[in-house]
Amino acid sequence: MEITYNQTFKALTQAIDKANEIGVNANITILDTGGHQKIFFRMDNAYLGSIDISMGKAKTAMLFRMNSELVGEFLAPEAHTYGLTQTSGGLVGFKGGMPVKENAEIVAYIGVSGGSPDQDFEIATAGSII
Repeated sequence: MEITYNQTFKALTQAIDKANEIGVNANITILDTGGHQKIFFRMDNAYLGSIDISMGKAKTAMLFRMNSELVGEFLAPEAHTYGLTQTSGGLVGFKGGMPVKENAEIVAYIGVSGGSPDQDFEIATAGSII
């Protein structure tokens, strides 16, 4: 099942509402299950450098069908997976990327960047259940 137009805007709105609530200007990317961009939104004054990070977090979550920080465990130096971060066009292995689910089924992936990793996680979580 793919995310619909209405579901996309619901996920985006929920994420924006959380970002506003916690005072973070975020970049928010939502990809469909095939990894194609469904929507991108840059809040006012969100860091330009975080655009690619939000996209990378969503893509990392999509490629591994899990939260980006869980992928990060495979990328840690002690895992001896040198160069893995440079595969698939670059992986981002910290908080802020995750599957978007409806009724426990993955319908898309969200990536958020603009705050601390914990803030990005909180914003992404708000947009991850539709």
